[in-house]
Amino acid sequence: MSNAKSIHSAADGSIDQGQFLAVLPREEAIARFEAALFPRIVQGERRKLAQALGCSLAEDVTAPIDVPPFDRSNVDGFAVRSADLAAAGEATPVRLILNDEVIACGTAPMRPVLSGTATPIATGGPVPRGADAIVMVEHTQPSGNRAIEVRRAVSPGQFVSYAGSDIARGEALLRAGTMIGSREIGMLAACGIAEVVVARRPRVAILSTGDELVQPGMPLRPAAIYDTNGAVVTAAIAENGGETSFLGAVPDDEQALESAMRSALAGSDMLVLSGGTSKGAGDISHRIIGRLGKPGIVAHGVALKPGKPLCLAVCDSKPVVILPGFPTSAMFTFHDIIVPVLRRMAGLPPRNDAKVSARVPVRITSELGRTEFVMVSLVEGNDGLIAYPTGKGSGAITSFAQADGFLRIDALAEQLPANAETEITLFTPHVRVPDLVIIGSHCIGLDLVTAPMAHAGLTVRSIAVGSLGGLAAARRGECDLAPIHLFDEKSESYNTPFLTEGLELVPGWRRMQGIVFRKGDPRFEGFGPEEAVRAALADTACIMVNRNQGAGTRILIDRLLEGARPEGYWNQPRSHNAVAAAVAQHRADWGMTIAPVAHATGLGFIPYAEEHYDFALVKARKQRPVVQAFLDALASESGRNVLEQAGFRPA
Repeated sequence: MSNAKSIHSAADGSIDQGQFLAVLPREEAIARFEAALFPRIVQGERRKLAQALGCSLAEDVTAPIDVPPFDRSNVDGFAVRSADLAAAGEATPVRLILNDEVIACGTAPMRPVLSGTATPIATGGPVPRGADAIVMVEHTQPSGNRAIEVRRAVSPGQFVSYAGSDIARGEALLRAGTMIGSREIGMLAACGIAEVVVARRPRVAILSTGDELVQPGMPLRPAAIYDTNGAVVTAAIAENGGETSFLGAVPDDEQALESAMRSALAGSDMLVLSGGTSKGAGDISHRIIGRLGKPGIVAHGVALKPGKPLCLAVCDSKPVVILPGFPTSAMFTFHDIIVPVLRRMAGLPPRNDAKVSARVPVRITSELGRTEFVMVSLVEGNDGLIAYPTGKGSGAITSFAQADGFLRIDALAEQLPANAETEITLFTPHVRVPDLVIIGSHCIGLDLVTAPMAHAGLTVRSIAVGSLGGLAAARRGECDLAPIHLFDEKSESYNTPFLTEGLELVPGWRRMQGIVFRKGDPRFEGFGPEEAVRAALADTACIMVNRNQGAGTRILIDRLLEGARPEGYWNQPRSHNAVAAAVAQHRADWGMTIAPVAHATGLGFIPYAEEHYDFALVKARKQRPVVQAFLDALASESGRNVLEQAGFRPA
C-alpha cells in the first residue's frame, strides 16, 4: 500500500475518486495499472506486406513453398556430371561436349546433361536433369567449336543450392510476436506471401488540456504557450505501435472536457491526455475519470522525479492516462510507465534500450523517496565516457533532443556523489560521442562560429555550465575548449590569470555587457551604468534580475552593486536571454546582459564593460583535426564577418 494516502474501495468495488494525490512508489503504481489491464486478448488484423512494417505478427507463419523452389546454380559456369570429372587434373584434362541450350534465370531446362556433356548455365539458373554440380566458367577452357576442357575435379553438389536449402516447405518461417522489419518482409515475399495477420495497432486518442495552449502555426497570444505535448506524445505513441489520433487542445472547462474525453474514448482503445492532473483549481481532468467507467483511477501521484502528478486509470478495460503538463515530466513518465503497456497492447516485444557505463563528474542531489531520472550528455574523457547532467527543469522542451540518455537515482538515495560510475540508458541504439566538445559559458556567437562545422557533418556538443565550471572540466580533460569570460580585479585583465597548467588561451571575441531596461524608463534613460544602478537602488519598487553564481556576468553585477542586495537579487537565471525576457515581460525592471540580446529584444541598453569571451584550450587536444577546424573557423574571414554582423567584435 502507499506510503502516503491510500486509495480506498467503495462498497460497489469501484475506486474512491476523492483520494488524490495518493503518492505511490513507482513499482506499485505500475503493478496496479497492469493488473487492471491484463491479461487481455491482442486483436489481429490482416495486412498487406507494405502495411505490415513495424507490426507484430499475431500468428505463426509457415512456408508454403520451398525456397529456392528448385535446384539452382550459385555461379556462372557449366552444369556437369561430377562423375565425368573424377579424373580431371592439370595433366589429364577432360573434354566435355556442350549441349545446344543455355540456361538463364527464369529459363526451364529442356535437355538433360548426359555423360560427357555440359550445359552453359547462369547464376540462379535451374540445374538440368542429370547434372549434379556446376563448374565455374573461370575453371574451363574452350576446346573447339562446341566443347570445353576441365582441368580439375568437382564434387557432387558443388555450387548448387538445392530446393528448400534456404526455406523448406512447412518450416516455421516466423513466430507470432515477431516484429516485422524489412528482413522479415523479404522472407515473406520470397515465399510468395502477400498478406499476414498482425496484432492490430491500438487506436490511441490524444488530447491536450489547458486554456494556455496554442497549436503550432497559430499566433502566440500573451501568457500562452505552444502545445508541445500534443505533438511529441503523438509521435512517441506512433513510435511504439499505436495508431494515433490527435484531437487538439481542450480548454479548462469541465463540461467541454468531459464531452471530448467521452467521445475520444468511445472511438479508441486508449486515451492519453496531458495536463490537468495536479491538485490546482484548474486541474479538472482527473475529476472526470470516475464518471467514464470502472474501476477508474488506479494511481494518482507516483514517486517519480520528474513526473509525480501522473494519473493512471482504466475505464471499462480501456487505459486512460493523464500525463503531467511539463514536457520533460510527460515524456519520462510516458516512456517509463506507458510505453511498456502500449507495446504489450500492440503485441510488440519490450523495448530493448541500450545501456553504457559512464562517470558523472558532478554531484547530483536527489529527493529522498522519489525515483529520479536525470538526462545526460555524453562526452569522451581520458578514461572513458563522461555523463554531464543536462536537465533544465521539467518544463524544458529541448532536454530530450539534446541529451544522449538518462541515469536513474534510486528512491532511497539522497544524492549521486561526484565521480560516481553509473549506468546510462541511451535514447538511441548507439553512443553518439560528439566530435568537438565545448564546456563552459555559452554565447550565441558560439553557435555562429560552429555552424559551418555542423553543416560539414561534424557534431559539436556545447554544454553550458558557466566559466568556472568550464575551466574545471578543461582541467579534468573532459572537453576540447572551455569558453570563459572571467575578470581578475588584481591584474585588471580577463581570463589569462585563471589558466592553469595544460591550458592555453585562444582569443575569441569581445562583447559589450551592460544594463538592460525598458525604453522610456526615467530611472535608466540617459544615465551611465553607475548612475542608473544608484537610481534603481534608491527606488524600493525597482526590481532587478540577476545572473547565476559562476557566471562572468555575475562578477560585473556584484562590482556595480558594491554589496547591495536589492529586490530580485536572488532571481538568478542562467542565460542572457532569460534576463532580457524578465525585463521585457515586466517581471523585472533591470538586469545585465550583452548588447546583441538587448537589441534583439528591443530593450534599452547602457554599455558597461566590454568583456573578453575567450577559450581555454586543452593543450593535449590541440592537434586534433576537429579542434584545428574550430580554430580555423574562428580565425576565418567569414567567421569574423558573421560575428560582427551579430554585434560582436572579433579579437
